[in-house]
Parts: sequence; C-alpha cells; structure tokens
Amino acid sequence: MTLRNPLSRQTRRRALLGLAALAGTAAFTLPAAAQATWPTQPVKILVGFPGGSTPDLSARALADALTKTWGQPVVVENRPGAGGNLAADAVAKATDGHTLGVVINGNLTTARQLNPRLPYDPAKDFAVVSLLATAPLVLVTPADQPQGAAWLAAARVAGDKWSYGSVGIGSVGHLGLEVVKGAIGSPAVHVPYNGNPAVLTAMLGGQIQLALVPPGLALAQVKAGKLHAIGVTGPRSELAPGVPALAELGVQMPALEVWNALVAPAAMPRAALERLARDVPAALREPETRQRMVTGGWEPVGSTAEAALARVQAEARLLGDIITSRGIKLE
Repeated sequence: MTLRNPLSRQTRRRALLGLAALAGTAAFTLPAAAQATWPTQPVKILVGFPGGSTPDLSARALADALTKTWGQPVVVENRPGAGGNLAADAVAKATDGHTLGVVINGNLTTARQLNPRLPYDPAKDFAVVSLLATAPLVLVTPADQPQGAAWLAAARVAGDKWSYGSVGIGSVGHLGLEVVKGAIGSPAVHVPYNGNPAVLTAMLGGQIQLALVPPGLALAQVKAGKLHAIGVTGPRSELAPGVPALAELGVQMPALEVWNALVAPAAMPRAALERLARDVPAALREPETRQRMVTGGWEPVGSTAEAALARVQAEARLLGDIITSRGIKLE
C-alpha cells in the first residue's frame, strides 16, 4: 500500500517558504549579534612611528577611549621604519581580526607611486575606517635664524648649505618643503628621519635648518625659545596661534595638512567594521578625548569611511602631481 503524505502540496510549499524566511532572518541578524560581541580579545593598533610622535599621540588617545567603550584592552604598538610603511604592511597582512593601524598621509596616498615594489597595495589591502584628525604644518627653523622677510632672503643665499628634515620620502612634510623650496628658490637638501621628534632633535642639534612639522610638536620648542615658527601651510590656524600663513610671506603653496587615519585589513569582518564605524567617531566626540587631541596639536575629525576615502583619493592626486612635477624618487 502506498502511504500518502498528509501535507498537501500547497501546505508543503508554505512550510518551505516559512523555513526560508526564518533562515533569511537568522542570516540577517547574525552580523548584528557578532557586532555586539566584537572585539572578543585585546585589540592592537600599530603605529609606524616612535612613541611621542604625532600619530602615536592620536593612537593612544583613541585607544584609551575605545578600551572604555569595549571593555577590552586596546594596545598601541610602535613599529617605526620606512616612513610608516613597515607598520602599514603588517596591518595589511594581519589575519587575527583584531589588528588596526594609525597611518599618515603618505602611507595611503603616495607610497605606491614612489615604490612600485611596496609590499602592500594602499588601494586594495585596507578598509579605511575613519579620518581621525588633521593639522596644518608649521615651517620651523633654529632660533638663531632670522624671521619673516629676512628669513626668505637668508634662505635664498644659503644655497645647498641648508638641509631640511621630514619623516620620509613622499611624506607631506617632505613634499610640502619641496613646494616651499620652489617658491623661495632654495636648493636645500632633504634628510629623512624615523619621526618628527627625531626631526626636531636634529634641528636643535644644528644638523638641519628647515622642517614642516605638526603644531603639537613645533610650538613647544617655539615657546621655549629654541625654534622660530616662520609660518603655517594654509590659512592661519587656532592650533598655531599667532603664526602667520606662509602665503602672507609671499610663499604660495597648496593648503597641505598632515592627518592620521585609522585603517583595518581589507579582510576585517564586516561586523567589526560596522562597530568601528560607529564607535570611533563617538570616541573622538568625547570631551576628554577631544581635549587630548587638541592639546597634542590635532583637530579631531572622526569621519565616515566614505569621507576618509574621498580625502585619500583627492590627496593622492595632489601629492602625486608634486612628485611627478619634481621628479621625486626613492633614494
């Protein structure tokens, strides 16, 4: 005898549709559940510059805020070298789902153009989470150098006896000073260092005569009478009170800024990226975090990923043009 299925074809169809709907609901809610539990272990933020550098200051302010938010330790690890590219490469290759990086302009905008053999691809190997903070650059000189128009005259006659420092070839400090050199007719020689603290140490030791550095580092030495602040890139800034714009001295150049961005490996789970997109801007809005950033010479931003990526792409074109027009290459 043949047993008949007690469920009609229509009933079976309704049951299957119901199961499919439940499966779809479960699939939809899983990322939200994962988002609520990530991070499941301590989070590491890699910084490609030494402790006390401006990227390090931003990373530590953010790490402390996120530690409170997540209830998991967020630890900053410094891996200086190659203008921040060593740490950026380590972030790109991280597979633990809990490694992030704080990078500077050049790591995302010019590194590949300068070095086609760069071990990471800035356009493919990162998920750009947020633009953390921005700042103008301050052109500083030793305290025994003249200021204003007198400094311009001295720079022109110094020839290649003057040198200038930056955090690496292709960094915004390097490219900005190439523009300054062109504007004032100076052939000053470039000397790269592992971070802006080392740049300032070299200047205080008489090894270099020029540098474009963030205000958080520059102004402490200016106030101590050890350096002169000649001018800032772009318009006058509240981060560098009393310092004129370089344009006021007749030095015409783009309004370059230094910035820090938070990046994750491109393979970072989507749930983690969604939580980062929510929690990082919120952390930068907290009064204590904002005050730490401003005290360190930064204007906190906390942008969306889309806005950060747009900034990276626009600046890649701007800085790329400077590299091409001046024939800058890795030495």
